Amino acid sequence: MIKVFGFYKFVKVKSLKKNKDFLQKFLISNHIRGTIIIAKEGLNGTISGSIKDIDKITKKLKSLFLFKQFDSSNESKSKFQPFHKPKVKIKKEIVPMNLIINPKERNMKSHLDPKDWNKLIKNKETHIIDTRKPFEYKVGTFKRSVNPNVTNFRDFPKYLNKLKKNKPVAMFCTGGIRCEKTSVYLKKKGFKNIYQLNGGILNYLNKIKKKESLWKGECFVFDNRISLKHGLKLGSYSMCSGCRMPISSKDKRSNKYEEGVSCPNCHNSLTENQKSRFRMRQSQIYKAKQSGKKHIFQKEFK
Repeated sequence: MIKVFGFYKFVKVKSLKKNKDFLQKFLISNHIRGTIIIAKEGLNGTISGSIKDIDKITKKLKSLFLFKQFDSSNESKSKFQPFHKPKVKIKKEIVPMNLIINPKERNMKSHLDPKDWNKLIKNKETHIIDTRKPFEYKVGTFKRSVNPNVTNFRDFPKYLNKLKKNKPVAMFCTGGIRCEKTSVYLKKKGFKNIYQLNGGILNYLNKIKKKESLWKGECFVFDNRISLKHGLKLGSYSMCSGCRMPISSKDKRSNKYEEGVSCPNCHNSLTENQKSRFRMRQSQIYKAKQSGKKHIFQKEFK
């Protein structure tokens, strides 16, 4: 069983290139896969490996960047390796919004645990915002939530500037980090009743029983598991190899769906040349499976 660990930490980071090189070697030598983003404002990542190896990297991150606890973290399990390889990236921000956060600016009073979150969003006066991308919103979201339909998070402030300051604002995202930035931005704009789901959707699905849940659907995740359900169990979605969008069982019943080639989202926009190349790739995957080998585009890549 593979352990999957997601985290973020707002902390001042120096020597980005040196730390990137060190972490890349550390991930490789300890058989850890996934992505860690480092920026001057902190760390953000999701990684996978054995329990022992994940414990090693979490201890190393804390000692290397001199902090005791992550601002937020989540753990789940996977029967297969959800990442193809280890990557450490240097970015201007750990979440791009053209807003660099000082750790002291974090709005801790705005964080709500899942049970308190349920009480807040039951209030019809509360403006519930899904800060994720439109395709994530389609996979699953909270009842009565609104998605700003923003594909680039840097454009999110344009939507926020239209909000009314006299209503409570409740925000959520996958793990919490996008809401951290949004919360700081709104606070600087004079908003007072700002709330965010502590630990994000993954924390909610892990702690709230399905019968008590206000969540509809599944939660998209940026790895080969594609989506997760309550209890952070593997969801039912797949990924279209043609457009890299999540697809449901309903999508697969469409005559525009072809495994490894296209789905209803992209069938009409793909050229015949592209479809031909994708069919060739899918044929290679089939042959690899039949011979007992692994192909890098397999979901269960090991």
